[in-house]
Amino acid sequence: MRTALTIAGSDSCGGAGIQADIKTMTANGVYAMSAVTALTAQNTTGVIGIMESSPEFLKAQLDEIFTDIRPDAVKTGMVASIGLIEVIAERLKFYAADNIVVDPVMVATSGAKLISDDAVESLKEKLLPIASVITPNIPESEVLSGMKITSEEDMEKSARMISELYGCAVLCKGGHSLSDANDFLFVNGKGEWFHGRRIDNHNTHGTGCTLSSAIASNLAKGYGMNEAVGRAKEYLSGALEAGLDLGKGSGPLLHGYAVNGKWAEGITLETSDENKRFAGGEA
Repeated sequence: MRTALTIAGSDSCGGAGIQADIKTMTANGVYAMSAVTALTAQNTTGVIGIMESSPEFLKAQLDEIFTDIRPDAVKTGMVASIGLIEVIAERLKFYAADNIVVDPVMVATSGAKLISDDAVESLKEKLLPIASVITPNIPESEVLSGMKITSEEDMEKSARMISELYGCAVLCKGGHSLSDANDFLFVNGKGEWFHGRRIDNHNTHGTGCTLSSAIASNLAKGYGMNEAVGRAKEYLSGALEAGLDLGKGSGPLLHGYAVNGKWAEGITLETSDENKRFAGGEA
């Protein structure tokens, strides 16, 4: 079985971060592993606290993973400080990691800032140059390219600039600010648009995590970059279209919408005698 590793923060409400990554990787048919960069206290309305892993403990997590179950692909997400970025970059180079997908997470869906300005510079210097593909949204693309993006032509120019600067593929995601959900992939000197329709669902918590993890999963399975992105986009659309509605804010996606079979069947207290027995307090 192919394997994938997420290096990211933990989302206590389960919609983004390593929780979304593991659900996505499992739904996309790979064995998921995780190295936690931070714990967050958050829900669908916002982030109220972040507690980082130490660089030493993050290094220990990565060493234990790579020396036992080597990942076929790696996805990085929220990495908030210089020390953590340096450890990730050094360990991934040391183990010659394959298929590195960098989601340069800078701001949460709720608007909370997730990375310091100094860490952004370290991200540019240490982590982006070893990426196979970078998946910035429009605000992140603006930071990485240094240009304002107001049109699809700007997206193309920005993706090309970032790709040439860091020597990797770039997927510039249009769903964050523009009027459609079209994404532009620039890889090996060529560009391709992935057209998507706007889905009427305000619950978009964790969409970036989900997309980058799906790309990593498909790269792990041996798909080329263009096909991996196309399959990931299709999976994300399905998770949005499933219409899960949880929480008081921007809720999570239904990552398991395509998981079928005996163990996915739901039961309720009304239909389960066993649940009725325990709900009634019987021993």
